[in-house]
Amino acid sequence: MHPESSESNAIARRVIECTLPKAEWTHEAHLRVGLWHVLQLGPDEALTQLRRRISAYNESVGTANTETSGYHETITRFYVAFIAQFVASVDATRPVDDLAAEFIRRFGDRKLALRFFDEDRLMTPLARARWIEPDRPVRL
Repeated sequence: MHPESSESNAIARRVIECTLPKAEWTHEAHLRVGLWHVLQLGPDEALTQLRRRISAYNESVGTANTETSGYHETITRFYVAFIAQFVASVDATRPVDDLAAEFIRRFGDRKLALRFFDEDRLMTPLARARWIEPDRPVRL
């Protein structure tokens, strides 16, 4: 369904293996990795694996997972849920790179989460450590 030779698969594998250069861990790469995980594992297991894998990747490239840097629970959980809504709304049997291109075109704005969360709340240590509810309803 999602061939191993795709760009999204390659990026996801390199994050999992902690071999992706830090400079390539862009917002777009985050979105591709999130989409890949949701497609391969479903949203619940994707979130479980992303928590572990992003944290491990961060450490491998020298990014500390602290109250102010590294892994962010609310942003990760938000994107997994948002990606899952997207996947449910499209033909998920399409090639993963086609789905990624569409998702990025439609929802690739780096400030997407700020449509639903107050920035001051989203950037707190609490939101980084655990899920906080959005300020506005989250819909595609």
